[in-house]
Amino acid sequence: GRPDPSVPPSGVSCSGCGAELQCQDGAAPGFVPAEKYRSLSEGPAGPAGLRGAVCQRCWLLAHHGRALRLRLPPEQHREVVSAALRRPPRHGRGPLLLYILDLLELPDPVLPQLQGLLGPDVPAAGLLVVGNKVDLLPADSPGHLGRLRQQLAAACAQAGLRGTPLVDVRLVSAKTGFGLEGLISRLQRSWKCAGDVYLLGATNSGKSTLFNSLLLSDYCKSRAPDVVDRATVSPWPGTTLNLLKFPIINPTCDRIFRRQERLKEEAAKTEDQLSSEEKKYLDQLKKQGYLVGEVGRTFQQQKSSPVVDFDPDMLSYSIDEDPRHSPKKNEEREEFTYNEVKDARWCFDTPGIVKENCVLNLLTEKEVKLVLPTNAIIPRTFILKPGMVLFLAALGRVDYLQGEKPAWFSVVASNLLPVHISTLSNADALYEKYGGQEFLKVPMGGEERMKEFPPLVPQDITLKGIGATEAVADIKLSSAGWVAVTAHAEEKLLLRAYTPKGTALVVREPPLLPYISTIRGARIPGTAAYRTKKPPSQVENLKTTGRR
Repeated sequence: GRPDPSVPPSGVSCSGCGAELQCQDGAAPGFVPAEKYRSLSEGPAGPAGLRGAVCQRCWLLAHHGRALRLRLPPEQHREVVSAALRRPPRHGRGPLLLYILDLLELPDPVLPQLQGLLGPDVPAAGLLVVGNKVDLLPADSPGHLGRLRQQLAAACAQAGLRGTPLVDVRLVSAKTGFGLEGLISRLQRSWKCAGDVYLLGATNSGKSTLFNSLLLSDYCKSRAPDVVDRATVSPWPGTTLNLLKFPIINPTCDRIFRRQERLKEEAAKTEDQLSSEEKKYLDQLKKQGYLVGEVGRTFQQQKSSPVVDFDPDMLSYSIDEDPRHSPKKNEEREEFTYNEVKDARWCFDTPGIVKENCVLNLLTEKEVKLVLPTNAIIPRTFILKPGMVLFLAALGRVDYLQGEKPAWFSVVASNLLPVHISTLSNADALYEKYGGQEFLKVPMGGEERMKEFPPLVPQDITLKGIGATEAVADIKLSSAGWVAVTAHAEEKLLLRAYTPKGTALVVREPPLLPYISTIRGARIPGTAAYRTKKPPSQVENLKTTGRR
């Protein structure tokens, strides 16, 4: 579709990313092709006919997984968030900050910057930190969730967030629903409906997925899901471009009681008592994550039709659609009444803060899809002798330079990224030959792609082993994943790790999953690899006596 610079912006926000809908500039946020823009805005409703529409970029993300690059500097995301947080306090108090953190990214690079986004005159009333994507991590030992929660709390303490009281830290999966009912109960108990809530976090932390889950939960006013559109969800960094919001329900004593009764009733069920549709959906979630939950609704009866991210009839345009648009849909669109929202407290989804020194900033959309894990991660463990090298695609490399005994190297990364073992004498030649090729997979695009891709740069690391079953540290290769190193007690190792120039390499001590090397099968004869092993999934809020 073509732009039309003569048409002024609409004043209406895209229901998927929050950007103002416009047809002036195809490379700017909120673009809708001029033909479609006119068909929506020139009807009887005028510009209001655009309500519920999404921009071209959101439509392509939702339906084709394609990302349009925008002329949008990373600073603009930060400015939108900072301006929102510096607004004069509503209802006599500052907002609650609900900070969403990707557990795989610990230590989170954006959390220490949070203080700089807040204005000195409008302090936040509290901070609740949510560790998301816990479903992707295998249980390396009993009590692993408690250990993860402790590490999350330690990361908050190290971030040095002065002046903002830490309300709680929680572990959830916005995708599979694990921990969300507990999060909602915590919010309703501690914050009630005292003020606005802002979802904050780095790009790809899962804010918009959590926003959509809360929109369809007891945290949201019962009629809001019929009025408020769901946020666009995509692995592409920076999907949300402006503020999206829904009204928070007031958790009265009666509502809290009815909600608790529903949760008790659901917790008494076994999997065998679920309907065939519920079992099918549960089995699908189990394939995607190790930890699964369900987010129900107390104050509105569930609709029988399946929930989808987008209703195609409500979208702004289709590639092969006739440009005519039926105004009937817009006329029937529900709106809030004045009394429903005059004193409302709102939950806002904000643009993700772009992570600096992140390997994802160097990748194409196809490469991002391969690098970001979306299903339960299956750890891959290798036993290496000094003089051996481990490649994680062409994005990271770990050399075992010196040590007395073999050591175990466990890779925790997207299952789609290949791992290859080589020797020091052959490693450089392997990278030169296969960088950009299918063998190393990412980056992709052959010699031309590798010419523009930054070279791998080294960092020497010295570690001392704890024991044959407990990792001493994680070598985090930017956002591509990490390698947990396990060595015999008191064994000294000299390693050299590589990541692309300009990206962050972090040695994480203590490791996130210290017993990860024990999740393995038998050694594969003639290789350095062990057979992989996938732990079983666990379902929250169901009796464990039923079918597993």
